[in-house]
Amino acid sequence: MFFCITSGSEAMFTDLGYYKQAPVTAAFSCIIYPCLILQYMGQAAFLSKNLSAVPISFYASIPDVFFWPVFVLAALSAIVASQAVISSTFSIVQQCHAFECFPRVKAIQSRRWINGQTYIPEINWVLMVISLAVTFGFGETGRIVYAYGIACLIVSFVTTWLTLLVINLVWHRSLIVAVAFLLIFGSIEVLFLSSYCMKIPIGGWVPIVLSSLFMVVMYVWHYGSRKKYFFDMHNKVSMRGVLTLGPSLGIVRVPGMGLIYTELASGVPASFTHFLTNLPAFYQVVVFVCVKTVLVPSVPHAERYLIGRIGPKSYRLYRCIVRYGYKDVYSHENDFENELVMSIAEFIQLEAEGCSGNVDGTADGRMAVVRTSGKFGTRLRVSESAGIEEGDSNNLPGALTVTSSKSPTLKKLQAMYEQESLELNTRRRIKFELLNTIYRDPLVKEELMELVEANRAGAAYVIGHSHVKAKWNSSFMKRFAINLYSFLRKNCRSPAVGLNIPQTCLIKVGMNYHV
Repeated sequence: MFFCITSGSEAMFTDLGYYKQAPVTAAFSCIIYPCLILQYMGQAAFLSKNLSAVPISFYASIPDVFFWPVFVLAALSAIVASQAVISSTFSIVQQCHAFECFPRVKAIQSRRWINGQTYIPEINWVLMVISLAVTFGFGETGRIVYAYGIACLIVSFVTTWLTLLVINLVWHRSLIVAVAFLLIFGSIEVLFLSSYCMKIPIGGWVPIVLSSLFMVVMYVWHYGSRKKYFFDMHNKVSMRGVLTLGPSLGIVRVPGMGLIYTELASGVPASFTHFLTNLPAFYQVVVFVCVKTVLVPSVPHAERYLIGRIGPKSYRLYRCIVRYGYKDVYSHENDFENELVMSIAEFIQLEAEGCSGNVDGTADGRMAVVRTSGKFGTRLRVSESAGIEEGDSNNLPGALTVTSSKSPTLKKLQAMYEQESLELNTRRRIKFELLNTIYRDPLVKEELMELVEANRAGAAYVIGHSHVKAKWNSSFMKRFAINLYSFLRKNCRSPAVGLNIPQTCLIKVGMNYHV
Protein backbone atom coordinates (compact mmCIF):
# COMPACT_ATOMS: atom_id res chain seq x y z
CA MET A 1 0.00 0.00 0.00
CA PHE A 2 2.89 2.34 0.81
CA PHE A 3 4.47 1.96 -2.62
CA CYS A 4 1.05 2.18 -4.29
CA ILE A 5 0.60 5.65 -2.79
CA THR A 6 4.15 6.89 -3.32
CA SER A 7 4.41 5.71 -6.93
CA GLY A 8 1.19 7.50 -7.89
CA SER A 9 2.17 10.71 -6.11
CA GLU A 10 5.63 10.60 -7.63
CA ALA A 11 4.16 10.25 -11.12
CA MET A 12 2.05 13.36 -10.57
CA PHE A 13 4.99 15.32 -9.20
CA THR A 14 7.24 14.15 -12.03
CA ASP A 15 4.66 15.35 -14.54
CA LEU A 16 6.23 18.81 -14.20
CA GLY A 17 4.74 19.34 -10.75
CA TYR A 18 1.29 20.43 -11.91
CA TYR A 19 -0.04 19.09 -8.62
CA LYS A 20 1.60 20.88 -5.73
CA GLN A 21 2.06 19.66 -2.20
CA ALA A 22 -1.24 21.02 -0.83
CA PRO A 23 -3.65 19.31 -3.31
CA VAL A 24 -1.70 16.03 -3.15
CA THR A 25 -1.84 16.09 0.66
CA ALA A 26 -5.57 16.87 0.64
CA ALA A 27 -6.33 14.15 -1.91
CA PHE A 28 -4.27 11.61 0.01
CA SER A 29 -5.86 12.42 3.38
CA CYS A 30 -9.48 12.73 2.25
CA ILE A 31 -9.83 10.30 -0.67
CA ILE A 32 -6.88 7.99 -1.40
CA TYR A 33 -6.01 6.82 2.11
CA PRO A 34 -9.62 6.10 3.24
CA CYS A 35 -10.39 4.25 -0.01
CA LEU A 36 -7.24 2.14 0.23
CA ILE A 37 -7.88 1.29 3.87
CA LEU A 38 -11.47 0.23 3.15
CA GLN A 39 -10.37 -1.78 0.10
CA TYR A 40 -7.61 -3.67 1.88
CA MET A 41 -9.78 -4.25 4.95
CA GLY A 42 -12.50 -5.68 2.70
CA GLN A 43 -10.04 -7.93 0.89
CA ALA A 44 -8.58 -9.11 4.20
CA ALA A 45 -12.05 -9.97 5.50
CA PHE A 46 -12.86 -11.81 2.26
CA LEU A 47 -9.59 -13.78 2.24
CA SER A 48 -10.07 -14.82 5.87
CA LYS A 49 -12.98 -16.97 4.70
CA ASN A 50 -11.86 -17.67 1.09
CA LEU A 51 -8.17 -18.59 1.13
CA SER A 52 -8.37 -20.23 -2.28
CA ALA A 53 -9.18 -16.88 -3.98
CA VAL A 54 -5.79 -15.27 -3.29
CA PRO A 55 -4.72 -14.90 -6.98
CA ILE A 56 -7.95 -13.04 -7.88
CA SER A 57 -8.79 -11.53 -4.51
CA PHE A 58 -9.61 -8.07 -5.89
CA TYR A 59 -12.32 -9.09 -8.36
CA ALA A 60 -13.48 -12.10 -6.32
CA SER A 61 -14.26 -9.88 -3.33
CA ILE A 62 -16.54 -7.62 -5.39
CA PRO A 63 -20.27 -8.43 -5.21
CA ASP A 64 -21.78 -9.59 -8.49
CA VAL A 65 -24.01 -6.52 -8.75
CA PHE A 66 -21.02 -4.13 -8.73
CA PHE A 67 -18.59 -6.27 -10.73
CA TRP A 68 -18.91 -4.56 -14.13
CA PRO A 69 -19.03 -0.98 -12.79
CA VAL A 70 -15.89 -1.68 -10.73
CA PHE A 71 -14.26 -3.37 -13.73
CA VAL A 72 -14.87 -0.31 -15.91
CA LEU A 73 -13.67 2.00 -13.13
CA ALA A 74 -10.48 -0.03 -12.70
CA ALA A 75 -9.79 0.12 -16.45
CA LEU A 76 -10.31 3.88 -16.52
CA SER A 77 -8.07 4.29 -13.47
CA ALA A 78 -5.33 2.31 -15.20
CA ILE A 79 -5.63 4.56 -18.26
CA VAL A 80 -5.34 7.70 -16.12
CA ALA A 81 -2.35 6.29 -14.24
CA SER A 82 -0.58 5.27 -17.45
CA GLN A 83 -1.23 8.69 -18.98
CA ALA A 84 0.37 10.37 -15.95
CA VAL A 85 3.45 8.17 -16.34
CA ILE A 86 3.62 8.83 -20.10
CA SER A 87 3.35 12.61 -19.58
CA SER A 88 6.02 12.49 -16.89
CA THR A 89 8.26 10.56 -19.29
CA PHE A 90 7.85 13.31 -21.89
CA SER A 91 8.74 15.92 -19.27
CA ILE A 92 11.83 14.07 -18.04
CA VAL A 93 13.12 13.49 -21.58
CA GLN A 94 12.55 17.13 -22.51
CA GLN A 95 14.44 18.33 -19.43
CA CYS A 96 17.28 15.86 -20.06
CA HIS A 97 17.50 17.14 -23.63
CA ALA A 98 17.66 20.71 -22.33
CA PHE A 99 20.80 19.82 -20.34
CA GLU A 100 22.42 17.90 -23.22
CA CYS A 101 21.77 14.52 -21.60
CA PHE A 102 19.49 13.06 -24.28
CA PRO A 103 19.49 13.05 -28.10
CA ARG A 104 17.56 15.76 -29.87
CA VAL A 105 13.82 15.16 -30.06
CA LYS A 106 10.96 17.34 -31.18
CA ALA A 107 9.06 18.59 -28.14
CA ILE A 108 5.61 19.99 -28.86
CA GLN A 109 3.72 22.05 -26.30
CA SER A 110 0.53 20.02 -26.07
CA ARG A 111 -1.50 22.59 -24.14
CA ARG A 112 -0.87 26.27 -24.63
CA TRP A 113 -2.66 27.24 -21.42
CA ILE A 114 -0.44 24.95 -19.30
CA ASN A 115 3.17 26.04 -19.52
CA GLY A 116 5.67 23.24 -20.00
CA GLN A 117 3.38 20.29 -20.79
CA THR A 118 4.96 18.64 -23.80
CA TYR A 119 4.39 15.83 -26.26
CA ILE A 120 7.31 14.03 -27.94
CA PRO A 121 6.33 11.88 -30.94
CA GLU A 122 9.54 9.80 -30.98
CA ILE A 123 9.28 8.86 -27.31
CA ASN A 124 5.61 8.04 -27.76
CA TRP A 125 6.50 5.51 -30.48
CA VAL A 126 9.31 4.05 -28.39
CA LEU A 127 6.97 3.59 -25.42
CA MET A 128 4.40 1.91 -27.64
CA VAL A 129 6.95 -0.53 -29.10
CA ILE A 130 8.40 -1.39 -25.68
CA SER A 131 4.94 -1.84 -24.15
CA LEU A 132 3.83 -4.19 -26.93
CA ALA A 133 7.10 -6.12 -26.77
CA VAL A 134 6.81 -6.61 -23.01
CA THR A 135 3.13 -7.56 -23.22
CA PHE A 136 3.53 -10.14 -25.99
CA GLY A 137 6.93 -11.29 -24.72
CA PHE A 138 5.77 -12.15 -21.21
CA GLY A 139 2.30 -13.28 -22.15
CA GLU A 140 1.04 -13.09 -18.57
CA THR A 141 0.49 -10.38 -15.98
CA GLY A 142 2.54 -12.07 -13.27
CA ARG A 143 5.91 -11.30 -14.85
CA ILE A 144 4.77 -7.79 -15.75
CA VAL A 145 3.95 -7.23 -12.07
CA TYR A 146 7.47 -8.31 -11.11
CA ALA A 147 8.98 -5.93 -13.66
CA TYR A 148 6.78 -3.08 -12.44
CA GLY A 149 7.66 -3.80 -8.82
CA ILE A 150 11.40 -3.72 -9.50
CA ALA A 151 11.01 -0.43 -11.39
CA CYS A 152 9.03 1.22 -8.58
CA LEU A 153 11.49 0.05 -5.91
CA ILE A 154 14.54 1.26 -7.83
CA VAL A 155 12.90 4.64 -8.53
CA SER A 156 11.99 5.03 -4.85
CA PHE A 157 15.53 4.10 -3.79
CA VAL A 158 17.08 6.61 -6.21
CA THR A 159 14.61 9.29 -5.07
CA THR A 160 15.66 8.73 -1.46
CA TRP A 161 19.31 9.31 -2.36
CA LEU A 162 18.40 12.45 -4.30
CA THR A 163 16.34 13.67 -1.33
CA LEU A 164 19.53 13.38 0.72
CA LEU A 165 21.12 15.98 -1.57
CA VAL A 166 18.03 18.20 -1.43
CA ILE A 167 18.02 18.18 2.39
CA ASN A 168 21.68 19.14 2.57
CA LEU A 169 22.14 21.45 -0.44
CA VAL A 170 18.70 23.00 -1.03
CA TRP A 171 17.11 23.06 2.41
CA HIS A 172 20.52 23.74 4.04
CA ARG A 173 19.94 21.25 6.83
CA SER A 174 22.82 19.58 8.60
CA LEU A 175 24.44 16.47 7.21
CA ILE A 176 23.34 14.54 10.31
CA VAL A 177 19.66 15.15 9.48
CA ALA A 178 20.21 14.07 5.88
CA VAL A 179 22.02 10.89 6.89
CA ALA A 180 19.32 10.09 9.47
CA PHE A 181 16.67 10.42 6.75
CA LEU A 182 18.67 8.10 4.51
CA LEU A 183 19.13 5.49 7.23
CA ILE A 184 15.44 5.43 8.15
CA PHE A 185 13.84 5.38 4.71
CA GLY A 186 16.75 3.82 2.86
CA SER A 187 16.82 0.78 5.15
CA ILE A 188 13.10 0.18 4.55
CA GLU A 189 13.55 0.40 0.79
CA VAL A 190 16.61 -1.87 0.88
CA LEU A 191 14.52 -4.52 2.64
CA PHE A 192 11.82 -4.27 -0.01
CA LEU A 193 14.41 -4.33 -2.80
CA SER A 194 16.25 -7.33 -1.38
CA SER A 195 13.00 -9.27 -1.08
CA TYR A 196 12.33 -8.60 -4.77
CA CYS A 197 15.76 -9.73 -5.97
CA MET A 198 14.54 -13.30 -6.43
CA LYS A 199 12.00 -11.97 -8.94
CA ILE A 200 14.71 -10.61 -11.27
CA PRO A 201 15.11 -13.84 -13.32
CA ILE A 202 11.34 -14.13 -13.89
CA GLY A 203 10.59 -10.66 -15.23
CA GLY A 204 12.45 -8.19 -13.05
CA TRP A 205 15.39 -8.07 -15.46
CA VAL A 206 13.44 -6.05 -18.05
CA PRO A 207 13.50 -2.63 -16.28
CA ILE A 208 17.16 -3.19 -15.35
CA VAL A 209 18.13 -3.84 -18.98
CA LEU A 210 16.06 -0.92 -20.29
CA SER A 211 17.39 1.52 -17.69
CA SER A 212 20.97 0.42 -18.41
CA LEU A 213 20.42 0.94 -22.14
CA PHE A 214 18.99 4.43 -21.69
CA MET A 215 21.75 5.30 -19.20
CA VAL A 216 24.39 4.40 -21.79
CA VAL A 217 22.65 6.53 -24.43
CA MET A 218 22.36 9.50 -22.06
CA TYR A 219 25.97 9.25 -20.89
CA VAL A 220 27.33 8.93 -24.43
CA TRP A 221 25.27 11.89 -25.65
CA HIS A 222 26.37 14.10 -22.74
CA TYR A 223 30.00 13.01 -23.15
CA GLY A 224 30.03 13.69 -26.88
CA SER A 225 28.25 17.03 -26.49
CA ARG A 226 30.78 18.22 -23.92
CA LYS A 227 33.70 17.12 -26.09
CA LYS A 228 32.22 18.97 -29.07
CA TYR A 229 31.64 22.10 -26.98
CA PHE A 230 35.21 22.10 -25.66
CA PHE A 231 36.47 21.69 -29.23
CA ASP A 232 34.47 24.77 -30.26
CA MET A 233 35.80 26.71 -27.28
CA HIS A 234 39.38 25.77 -28.09
CA ASN A 235 39.07 26.63 -31.80
CA LYS A 236 37.00 29.81 -31.61
CA VAL A 237 38.33 32.91 -33.31
CA SER A 238 39.81 35.54 -31.03
CA MET A 239 38.61 39.13 -31.09
CA ARG A 240 42.04 40.23 -32.23
CA GLY A 241 41.69 38.06 -35.31
CA VAL A 242 38.30 39.61 -36.08
CA LEU A 243 39.53 43.17 -35.62
CA THR A 244 42.43 42.65 -38.01
CA LEU A 245 39.99 41.88 -40.85
CA GLY A 246 38.53 45.39 -40.86
CA PRO A 247 34.87 46.49 -41.01
CA SER A 248 34.20 44.46 -44.17
CA LEU A 249 35.73 41.32 -42.58
CA GLY A 250 37.75 40.88 -45.77
CA ILE A 251 34.66 39.77 -47.71
CA VAL A 252 31.87 41.18 -49.82
CA ARG A 253 28.91 42.29 -47.69
CA VAL A 254 25.59 41.73 -49.46
CA PRO A 255 22.11 42.97 -48.42
CA GLY A 256 20.34 40.84 -45.85
CA MET A 257 20.70 39.47 -42.34
CA GLY A 258 22.67 36.35 -41.45
CA LEU A 259 21.72 34.46 -38.28
CA ILE A 260 24.56 32.16 -37.26
CA TYR A 261 23.63 29.57 -34.63
CA THR A 262 26.39 28.57 -32.25
CA GLU A 263 26.76 27.05 -28.81
CA LEU A 264 29.36 29.65 -27.80
CA ALA A 265 28.20 32.54 -25.66
CA SER A 266 31.40 34.48 -26.39
CA GLY A 267 33.83 34.70 -29.26
CA VAL A 268 33.35 33.89 -32.94
CA PRO A 269 32.80 30.21 -33.85
CA ALA A 270 35.19 28.50 -36.22
CA SER A 271 32.28 27.55 -38.49
CA PHE A 272 31.87 31.23 -39.44
CA THR A 273 35.46 31.59 -40.60
CA HIS A 274 35.21 28.21 -42.33
CA PHE A 275 32.19 29.50 -44.24
CA LEU A 276 33.97 32.72 -45.24
CA THR A 277 37.03 30.79 -46.38
CA ASN A 278 34.99 28.79 -48.88
CA LEU A 279 32.51 31.53 -49.82
CA PRO A 280 34.01 35.02 -49.24
CA ALA A 281 30.68 36.86 -49.12
CA PHE A 282 28.15 37.36 -46.36
CA TYR A 283 25.27 39.54 -45.27
CA GLN A 284 25.62 43.14 -44.18
CA VAL A 285 24.23 42.40 -40.70
CA VAL A 286 25.48 39.32 -38.84
CA VAL A 287 23.87 38.03 -35.64
CA PHE A 288 25.38 35.16 -33.66
CA VAL A 289 22.46 33.36 -32.01
CA CYS A 290 23.19 31.20 -28.98
CA VAL A 291 20.41 29.12 -27.39
CA LYS A 292 21.15 28.37 -23.74
CA THR A 293 19.33 26.49 -20.99
CA VAL A 294 19.59 28.12 -17.57
CA LEU A 295 19.07 26.51 -14.17
CA VAL A 296 15.56 27.85 -13.62
CA PRO A 297 12.23 26.21 -14.55
CA SER A 298 11.10 28.96 -16.91
CA VAL A 299 12.44 32.25 -18.27
CA PRO A 300 9.91 35.08 -18.78
CA HIS A 301 9.57 36.11 -22.40
CA ALA A 302 10.60 39.68 -21.56
CA GLU A 303 13.93 38.42 -20.18
CA ARG A 304 14.63 35.74 -22.79
CA TYR A 305 16.70 37.77 -25.26
CA LEU A 306 20.13 39.07 -24.28
CA ILE A 307 21.57 41.36 -26.96
CA GLY A 308 25.18 42.46 -27.36
CA ARG A 309 27.73 43.69 -29.88
CA ILE A 310 30.88 42.08 -31.24
CA GLY A 311 33.65 44.45 -32.19
CA PRO A 312 33.24 48.09 -33.27
CA LYS A 313 29.93 49.48 -34.52
CA SER A 314 31.08 49.59 -38.13
CA TYR A 315 31.42 45.77 -38.21
CA ARG A 316 27.64 45.27 -37.78
CA LEU A 317 28.23 42.12 -35.72
CA TYR A 318 25.76 41.36 -32.95
CA ARG A 319 25.16 38.58 -30.49
CA CYS A 320 21.78 37.29 -29.28
CA ILE A 321 21.64 34.82 -26.40
CA VAL A 322 18.22 33.17 -26.23
CA ARG A 323 17.71 31.82 -22.72
CA TYR A 324 15.27 29.01 -21.93
CA GLY A 325 14.39 27.33 -18.67
CA TYR A 326 14.54 23.57 -18.42
CA LYS A 327 10.72 23.46 -18.53
CA ASP A 328 10.43 25.72 -21.57
CA VAL A 329 9.84 24.22 -24.99
CA TYR A 330 12.53 25.02 -27.57
CA SER A 331 10.82 26.77 -30.44
CA HIS A 332 11.39 30.01 -32.27
CA GLU A 333 8.11 31.74 -32.94
CA ASN A 334 7.13 32.77 -36.45
CA ASP A 335 8.01 36.37 -35.59
CA PHE A 336 11.45 35.57 -34.14
CA GLU A 337 13.18 37.63 -36.82
CA ASN A 338 10.94 40.61 -36.10
CA GLU A 339 11.52 40.41 -32.36
CA LEU A 340 15.24 40.10 -32.99
CA VAL A 341 15.25 43.25 -35.14
CA MET A 342 13.31 45.17 -32.49
CA SER A 343 15.68 43.94 -29.78
CA ILE A 344 18.79 44.95 -31.72
CA ALA A 345 17.27 48.37 -32.48
CA GLU A 346 16.53 48.83 -28.78
CA PHE A 347 20.10 47.84 -27.91
CA ILE A 348 21.51 50.37 -30.38
CA GLN A 349 19.38 53.12 -28.84
CA LEU A 350 20.27 52.14 -25.27
CA GLU A 351 23.93 52.07 -26.18
CA ALA A 352 23.69 55.52 -27.78
CA GLU A 353 21.86 56.93 -24.77
CA GLY A 354 24.53 55.57 -22.45
CA CYS A 355 22.01 53.45 -20.54
CA SER A 356 23.85 51.08 -18.23
CA GLY A 357 21.04 49.75 -16.09
CA ASN A 358 20.92 46.28 -17.63
CA VAL A 359 24.24 46.47 -19.48
CA ASP A 360 27.52 44.97 -18.37
CA GLY A 361 30.86 44.72 -20.08
CA THR A 362 31.95 41.42 -21.64
CA ALA A 363 34.79 40.29 -23.83
CA ASP A 364 32.71 40.92 -26.95
CA GLY A 365 31.13 44.16 -25.84
CA ARG A 366 28.12 45.17 -23.79
CA MET A 367 25.13 42.90 -23.25
CA ALA A 368 21.62 44.03 -22.37
CA VAL A 369 18.22 42.55 -21.56
CA VAL A 370 16.50 45.06 -23.80
CA ARG A 371 12.89 43.87 -23.57
CA THR A 372 12.65 45.12 -19.99
CA SER A 373 13.14 48.68 -21.23
CA GLY A 374 10.10 50.92 -20.96
CA LYS A 375 10.61 52.14 -24.53
CA PHE A 376 10.85 48.69 -26.10
CA GLY A 377 8.76 48.41 -29.25
CA THR A 378 8.51 52.18 -29.75
CA ARG A 379 11.87 52.76 -31.45
CA LEU A 380 10.67 51.74 -34.92
CA ARG A 381 7.45 52.29 -36.83
CA VAL A 382 5.78 48.93 -37.37
CA SER A 383 3.25 48.12 -40.08
CA GLU A 384 1.80 44.64 -40.22
CA SER A 385 0.37 42.72 -43.16
CA ALA A 386 -0.70 39.10 -43.36
CA GLY A 387 -0.58 36.73 -46.29
CA ILE A 388 0.95 37.11 -49.71
CA GLU A 389 0.61 40.42 -51.40
CA GLU A 390 -1.28 40.53 -54.68
CA GLY A 391 0.95 39.74 -57.59
CA ASP A 392 3.58 38.06 -55.46
CA SER A 393 2.23 34.53 -55.80
CA ASN A 394 4.09 34.04 -59.05
CA ASN A 395 7.34 35.32 -57.55
CA LEU A 396 7.61 32.77 -54.77
CA PRO A 397 10.83 30.78 -54.51
CA GLY A 398 8.75 27.65 -55.02
CA ALA A 399 7.33 28.85 -58.34
CA LEU A 400 10.03 26.96 -60.22
CA THR A 401 8.77 23.97 -62.17
CA VAL A 402 10.31 20.63 -62.97
CA THR A 403 9.84 19.97 -66.67
CA SER A 404 11.09 16.39 -66.60
CA SER A 405 8.31 13.84 -66.24
CA LYS A 406 10.72 10.97 -65.63
CA SER A 407 11.68 11.82 -62.06
CA PRO A 408 8.91 11.39 -59.46
CA THR A 409 11.47 12.07 -56.72
CA LEU A 410 12.15 15.55 -58.08
CA LYS A 411 8.43 16.23 -58.32
CA LYS A 412 7.95 15.16 -54.72
CA LEU A 413 10.81 17.39 -53.57
CA GLN A 414 9.39 20.27 -55.60
CA ALA A 415 5.97 19.87 -53.96
CA MET A 416 7.55 19.88 -50.49
CA TYR A 417 9.61 22.95 -51.39
CA GLU A 418 6.57 24.82 -52.73
CA GLN A 419 4.56 23.97 -49.62
CA GLU A 420 7.28 25.26 -47.30
CA SER A 421 7.75 28.38 -49.42
CA LEU A 422 4.02 29.06 -49.25
CA GLU A 423 4.00 28.66 -45.45
CA LEU A 424 7.04 30.92 -45.17
CA ASN A 425 5.45 33.66 -47.26
CA THR A 426 2.09 33.46 -45.48
CA ARG A 427 3.66 34.16 -42.12
CA ARG A 428 2.96 37.43 -40.41
CA ARG A 429 4.83 40.15 -42.24
CA ILE A 430 6.08 43.20 -40.39
CA LYS A 431 7.59 46.19 -42.10
CA PHE A 432 9.91 48.38 -40.06
CA GLU A 433 10.53 52.06 -40.71
CA LEU A 434 12.56 54.67 -38.86
CA LEU A 435 10.71 57.28 -36.85
CA ASN A 436 11.08 60.96 -37.59
CA THR A 437 13.41 61.32 -34.64
CA ILE A 438 16.33 63.69 -34.43
CA TYR A 439 19.33 61.58 -33.48
CA ARG A 440 22.23 63.13 -31.65
CA ASP A 441 24.66 60.84 -33.41
CA PRO A 442 24.11 60.40 -37.17
CA LEU A 443 25.92 57.05 -36.97
CA VAL A 444 23.04 55.68 -34.87
CA LYS A 445 20.54 56.55 -37.60
CA GLU A 446 22.81 55.01 -40.21
CA GLU A 447 23.12 51.78 -38.20
CA LEU A 448 19.36 51.57 -37.66
CA MET A 449 18.76 52.19 -41.36
CA GLU A 450 21.10 49.35 -42.29
CA LEU A 451 19.32 47.08 -39.82
CA VAL A 452 15.91 47.86 -41.33
CA GLU A 453 17.19 47.39 -44.88
CA ALA A 454 18.78 44.07 -43.94
CA ASN A 455 15.48 42.88 -42.49
CA ARG A 456 13.64 43.84 -45.67
CA ALA A 457 16.18 41.96 -47.79
CA GLY A 458 15.52 38.76 -45.83
CA ALA A 459 17.34 36.55 -43.36
CA ALA A 460 19.34 33.36 -43.73
CA TYR A 461 19.98 30.83 -40.95
CA VAL A 462 23.45 29.30 -40.76
CA ILE A 463 23.93 26.12 -38.71
CA GLY A 464 27.05 24.01 -38.39
CA HIS A 465 26.67 20.49 -39.78
CA SER A 466 29.32 18.72 -37.74
CA HIS A 467 30.95 15.33 -38.24
CA VAL A 468 32.42 14.16 -34.94
CA LYS A 469 35.23 11.61 -35.01
CA ALA A 470 37.59 10.26 -32.37
CA LYS A 471 41.31 10.96 -32.62
CA TRP A 472 43.49 8.23 -34.03
CA ASN A 473 45.24 7.65 -30.67
CA SER A 474 42.03 7.43 -28.64
CA SER A 475 41.30 4.45 -26.42
CA PHE A 476 38.80 1.79 -27.40
CA MET A 477 36.13 3.01 -24.97
CA LYS A 478 36.47 6.63 -26.11
CA ARG A 479 36.35 5.60 -29.76
CA PHE A 480 33.24 3.52 -29.08
CA ALA A 481 31.55 6.40 -27.24
CA ILE A 482 32.35 8.95 -29.95
CA ASN A 483 31.22 6.62 -32.75
CA LEU A 484 27.97 5.94 -30.91
CA TYR A 485 27.51 9.68 -30.36
CA SER A 486 28.10 10.35 -34.06
CA PHE A 487 25.56 7.64 -34.94
CA LEU A 488 22.97 9.18 -32.63
CA ARG A 489 23.57 12.65 -34.09
CA LYS A 490 22.99 11.37 -37.63
CA ASN A 491 19.76 9.60 -36.72
CA CYS A 492 18.08 12.07 -34.36
CA ARG A 493 16.27 15.32 -35.05
CA SER A 494 18.13 18.12 -36.75
CA PRO A 495 18.63 21.34 -34.74
CA ALA A 496 16.73 23.20 -37.46
CA VAL A 497 13.62 21.12 -36.75
CA GLY A 498 13.72 21.78 -33.03
CA LEU A 499 14.19 25.51 -33.58
CA ASN A 500 11.49 25.73 -36.26
CA ILE A 501 13.90 27.06 -38.88
CA PRO A 502 12.48 27.05 -42.44
CA GLN A 503 14.48 24.84 -44.78
CA THR A 504 14.27 27.38 -47.61
CA CYS A 505 16.34 29.84 -45.54
CA LEU A 506 18.76 27.31 -44.03
CA ILE A 507 22.49 27.09 -44.78
CA LYS A 508 24.50 24.21 -43.32
CA VAL A 509 28.25 24.54 -42.91
CA GLY A 510 30.12 21.24 -42.74
CA MET A 511 32.70 20.93 -39.97
CA ASN A 512 34.92 18.01 -38.94
CA TYR A 513 35.52 17.54 -35.22
CA HIS A 514 38.41 15.35 -34.07
CA VAL A 515 37.92 15.04 -30.31
